[in-house]
Amino acid sequence: MPIIYKIVPEKLWRAAEAAGVFEGSAVDLADGFIHFSTADQARETAEKHFAGQSDLLLAAIDPAKLGAALKYEVSRAGALFPHLYAPLPCAAVAWVKPLPLGENGQHIFPDMVP
Repeated sequence: MPIIYKIVPEKLWRAAEAAGVFEGSAVDLADGFIHFSTADQARETAEKHFAGQSDLLLAAIDPAKLGAALKYEVSRAGALFPHLYAPLPCAAVAWVKPLPLGENGQHIFPDMVP
């Protein structure tokens, strides 16, 4: 299974690292699942939901470590998006990198595996 990605404010992520588990952002908690993006979806997700926000991180998650709680469901424009119906264990995270804003106001993404 390809790596999936979570865009998250740094302060919220650091608290999750300290706890060993990410329960989700306010939107995740309201929706009842943790929203992720594939490599092909992450940039559009950043533009749509995180435009102009600094202090963000991009977490790469190994979906094989999430089990049956991970579902791919139809969302934006009919595309399948990964949704986790459980807390995210930090042990499933492959890496976390900064997601800074460039001079053009767009986020600068690290290399991602599609």
